[in-house]
Amino acid sequence: MPDPSEHLPADHPLLALLQRHERVLVAGVPGSGKTTLIRATAASLAARGQACHCLSADPGLPAVGPPGAACLGRWQAEGWQLEALAALATLDAARFRLPLVQAVQRLAEQAPAGPLLLDSPGVVRGAAGAELLPALAEAGSVSALLVLATEDAPFPLQEECRALHLETLTLAPDPRARPPGKAQRRERRRDDWNAWLATARETEFSLAELALIGAAPPRCAPDAWARRQVGLLDARGDTLGLGEIVALEGNQLRVRTPAPTGRPHTLVVRDACRDLNGQLVTARPSSPARATAQPDATAALVESRDGTPPQANLGAFTATLVNGVFGDPLLHLRLRHQSRSLLFDLGDPGRLSARLAHQVSDVFISHAHFDHIGGFPWLLRSRIGDYPTCRVFGPPGLADHLQGLVRGILWDRVGDKAPRFEVGELHGERLLRWRIVAGKARPAPLPERAAPDGLLHHELGFRVRATTLDHGTPVLAFALEPDRQVAVRKEQLGAHGWPPGPWLGELKRRVLAGESEAQVRLPDGTARGASELAGLLLMIRPGERLVYATDLGDTAENRHRLVALARDARLLFCEAPFLEAEADQARRTGHLTARACGEIAAAAGVARLVPFHFSRRHVSDPAQLHDEIRQAFPDEPAGTDETG
Repeated sequence: MPDPSEHLPADHPLLALLQRHERVLVAGVPGSGKTTLIRATAASLAARGQACHCLSADPGLPAVGPPGAACLGRWQAEGWQLEALAALATLDAARFRLPLVQAVQRLAEQAPAGPLLLDSPGVVRGAAGAELLPALAEAGSVSALLVLATEDAPFPLQEECRALHLETLTLAPDPRARPPGKAQRRERRRDDWNAWLATARETEFSLAELALIGAAPPRCAPDAWARRQVGLLDARGDTLGLGEIVALEGNQLRVRTPAPTGRPHTLVVRDACRDLNGQLVTARPSSPARATAQPDATAALVESRDGTPPQANLGAFTATLVNGVFGDPLLHLRLRHQSRSLLFDLGDPGRLSARLAHQVSDVFISHAHFDHIGGFPWLLRSRIGDYPTCRVFGPPGLADHLQGLVRGILWDRVGDKAPRFEVGELHGERLLRWRIVAGKARPAPLPERAAPDGLLHHELGFRVRATTLDHGTPVLAFALEPDRQVAVRKEQLGAHGWPPGPWLGELKRRVLAGESEAQVRLPDGTARGASELAGLLLMIRPGERLVYATDLGDTAENRHRLVALARDARLLFCEAPFLEAEADQARRTGHLTARACGEIAAAAGVARLVPFHFSRRHVSDPAQLHDEIRQAFPDEPAGTDETG
């Protein structure tokens, strides 16, 4: 395979072909050396003082420019200089072959006179290959075809090549040509994408003001938007920029992109997405039916059988009661501005995607009854692959329960892709810990940690603590305690002429970490102290606490412990399965009545109560439960799902 720094022999057949035809389509199976041959040809022409262009039509591993686009480049100074690109926001040339062909046509029209080599993608089989080859030839206005193949391994699209009626040159691939392995492809694609975003800055767009095309995830699944590629197009469809989505919040889309050349009219979003390991990959399709639902401000007083999932915003977190008030307990906390989630209990996960499971860093299990832990196999299966260890916290005995679920599966094929968990059990003020790895016979003990006042987890930004309640078995109630909330004064940012960007995230981290003297580099290259910038730009407020409690008997000790945990919390998710008239049933099963739920919320002085885990005997008339709760806690909403 010719080295890119080497020139082709003066009598090389491709050089002769380019003397007769300015535009040549280069085709071959993956690993036949197309891209390297094109580079060597361009270098040879440059040595003669002749400019050469390459139109790369492989969005998965382009010869020129960033992945996720068709790109036009000019050979200059021993390398390709990107001149234009057409955003595709996909790595899949076969699935999105029509947008690819349209992009190639657009770029081919922009290419100047002179030699142009069209580097085709490695889609050479099936209907996709048969359609793509002639379409690219027409879109690129090529007049000749170069095929890399041998008699022993003929090109799969021979008949399609004959049908083009173009002068065709067939060359044997260089013996050194090898298809890149999957790992090599992933690394190169990641490096190329990181290089493209090296000068990116964060910009915010309103979806209400822009046309959205492609194959975007449903808007009710904001987690599926984070890290997606996005193309920014003008009114004519020309590409202004190619970037990466930071977050979708309502109608506001935050995007990291190198500075676009104008104001976009259209956004294109398809399936190219960065995963949790930083690799650029093809995202799995999102299903609106399985996505976490958004709150409906006009929800009826009487809920459907499954219930609309109540949702609440809490500073840096969005909390969603995934299965509504009648379904299995499962509270999803999404960390804003991060592709990360926390789960409280693991009931039926049917509304959640595997992609969300990849982003779960911590799970807090109240106890091991089926409706609270039955979703663990979903998490287990979804984390087969190169994912970080997931932390799981719960009451004594949790490690044995999880190991039993893991041990019920045959793991002979999983190898080093085995799911891994770090399990912590709260024993008084000690946290006993184990590592569970799928395929290992038993949990491996880890050093225990102190858990003063039930502290389970603490990191910059928030902590989670627990208290032990009685349900006939130990049950944990949890409190999420965010650190101070830090928000940017956008008007001050504009007044100083500083654009938003990653530097603001660094400033927030420095402030939360108490590093007031640390220097933060501004977009103009200067640096200022974190404390000075905080005074100019930031609003700092106390963190707002969230408490989650379910499955506890109405005893004096349980009330005392839960009230202490929930004292002055911003938000309390608390079970309320039965009416006061069903108090005997509540006592027998170790649950609260709606009245007890309201009394606990009132005693704790919480700002907002979200009752849940209603008994299905009340599915036709949940208003009775809400009415009884409001007798003790008047601030409880009248059965709506809007939790503020």
